[in-house]
Amino acid sequence: MRSFIALLAPVLAVANPIGIVGGTDTPKPDEITIVSASASGNGCPQGTVTTDLSPDRKIITFGFDAFQVYTGPGTGPADKSKNCQLHLNLKYPGGFQFAVVESTYHGYAQLETGVTGTFYSTYYFSQDAAATTTTRTSIDGGGLWADGQVYTKQDLVPTASVIWSPCGATGILNVNNRIALTSSNTTASGQISDDDATVAFTQQVHVSWQACK
Repeated sequence: MRSFIALLAPVLAVANPIGIVGGTDTPKPDEITIVSASASGNGCPQGTVTTDLSPDRKIITFGFDAFQVYTGPGTGPADKSKNCQLHLNLKYPGGFQFAVVESTYHGYAQLETGVTGTFYSTYYFSQDAAATTTTRTSIDGGGLWADGQVYTKQDLVPTASVIWSPCGATGILNVNNRIALTSSNTTASGQISDDDATVAFTQQVHVSWQACK
């Protein structure tokens, strides 16, 4: 099982799947804890995800075996799109709140000309599921991607789209991830997957803290 490495510390989300960033409005580190973490979706069926919490409870590390997509001759619609939803329950002091401000995707892609790989992430808090923000980033195939490359793609959440957690003691953050392949050439092949040896598909999620307003 490859691991969703604590990266920059990639959920996914993982040089550092969850890194706490902020300034004077940041709670003390020992007051921020991850209560629980889980995953669901056809990109992370039961038994294919490992979850690890760091000793200081500030970093969550996911390992994925099935969050992979393929296109080309012999593949079907179910091979071309996968979903994995992460559920993160954070406990923190009253008087503070946090928001996702950036995601970093890291993994392996092999995409022939005409194939595009797209990463979608939708963020929301369980306490206010109607308030969502979605980010999207893509890789167009051909060129260096035709032979396969390791990628790192950063995706900033626009300031106007940032949503904040409840102002209180807990916030359940949901990150609904989807990766999809589309192609304008029915004979072209492509994949977004783990490399054979060293590269896991990962997502690093950065959060920012502020005092409640």
